[in-house]
Amino acid sequence: MKKLFTILTSAAAVLFTAGAALAQEAEATNVLAQEHGGMMALAIAIGIGVAAFGGAFGQSRAAAAALEGISRNPNASDKVFVPMILGLAFIESLVLFTWVLMFLMLGKL
Repeated sequence: MKKLFTILTSAAAVLFTAGAALAQEAEATNVLAQEHGGMMALAIAIGIGVAAFGGAFGQSRAAAAALEGISRNPNASDKVFVPMILGLAFIESLVLFTWVLMFLMLGKL
């Protein structure tokens, strides 16, 4: 019970202090966006492109490896199919997180 209480109090301390530690003034953020608007737009374009390319490359490699494994041993298709689908979903989620992050950066322009 004492260990659980220690874990909960540490988690609460991190949650309550993270906002204050990472807070920035709105004026500083707006000045940064005005000074570096073109570079931020370039960073957004490059970020989305790299995320899409990396996700597509990772998904193609994962699918190719799973299909090769299934073709070598058709009896293992049940054991390979579900982890392959989970892996593809995780790869796609990383691409979507990057996409959302880039739209949040676009809001800073």
